[in-house]
Amino acid sequence: MRFSCLQENLARGLSIVGRAVSSRMSLPILSNILVATDAGRLRLSATNLEIAITCWVGAKVEEEGAIAVPARTFADFIATLPAQTLEIEADESKQTLRIQCGRNRANLKGNPAEDFPARVQPTAEKAIELDAAILRDMIAQVAFAAAPDMERPILAGVLAEFTADEVGTTTLALVAADSFRLSVRTQKLDHDLSSPMQIIIPARSLNEVARLAAETEQPIQMYVLKDRSQVLFRVNDVELVSQLVEGLFPPYKQIIPQSYVTRTVIATKDLQAAVRRASVIARGANNIVRLQMFAEDASGPSHMTVSAVAAELGDNVDDIDALVEGQSMRIAFNARYLLDLLEVVRTDNILLETSSPSSPGVFRPQGPDAADFIHIVMPMYVAD
Repeated sequence: MRFSCLQENLARGLSIVGRAVSSRMSLPILSNILVATDAGRLRLSATNLEIAITCWVGAKVEEEGAIAVPARTFADFIATLPAQTLEIEADESKQTLRIQCGRNRANLKGNPAEDFPARVQPTAEKAIELDAAILRDMIAQVAFAAAPDMERPILAGVLAEFTADEVGTTTLALVAADSFRLSVRTQKLDHDLSSPMQIIIPARSLNEVARLAAETEQPIQMYVLKDRSQVLFRVNDVELVSQLVEGLFPPYKQIIPQSYVTRTVIATKDLQAAVRRASVIARGANNIVRLQMFAEDASGPSHMTVSAVAAELGDNVDDIDALVEGQSMRIAFNARYLLDLLEVVRTDNILLETSSPSSPGVFRPQGPDAADFIHIVMPMYVAD
């Protein structure tokens, strides 16, 4: 194998695929990046067997071939080279990659390309096209609510539910839950759906897709490889393949309250600032932040207080403007859960629907630009 390419292009490609490199010492080949020529371009691949990322880099190919190279060594070394043209040659008989850049010459030890897992490619599957900006926003509003560990694989994943209504309009719902909160984001698609479909994608994989989507305005192609229990995302010159999570996602629609006693409209930034201040005190009190909604009465207009009390730290109360419909209400939440939510609300105002101090709080964005986004947070018990 012999090719030349620009240092900055190769370094970028290595940084993209490097996120899929495995640290498992039981399978040393997975700590490598596969470097191969492919139809006049350079193909870089890495996998940890849960996700695989492939990136194509522009190159002048003089001789075809492939070799696996230790990922960290290769990426770190390429990053030290100046932004010049690299001349690279693989001696596959000695499993060595020779690199020349200006007056610098290096030889990196590699491994046989045949030992590297084969690349997955879609065959007869039809691509589902997704708007990059919308998909990135959907993932941001949902993936953070997934369980952070793989002890509960179903809850560490995000449900992707495709449905069609009576007139044939396809809707994608992304859903995540970790037993304490539930996040649902829906979006209508320009796609003909042959039949309803549900798959569970690891949240970590979707976060990588969102990272790739941030670098493009082109539609993202999604292929569901049912025969392999995998999903493939194609983003410009990058492909990401992820294993799907086997099992049934909890019936999330049953968790969403259908009624409320109190409905409160608050400025998103005001609530975010108040919760952030309260969270400093809440660190000493199991992260509990109290919200109290006051309906309009003879004593004054409706408003909300956000407070936290910790015996060893002190207390804090913020009084903020709010439109409260229904009864006055008080409820307590985990401060971190509220801050996670408020970080991904894109509208100026947010709605909070509550039924009792022990019932879930329902948050929705409010305004003309409000997306089909709903977030449920379980309350925390606070003794009177």
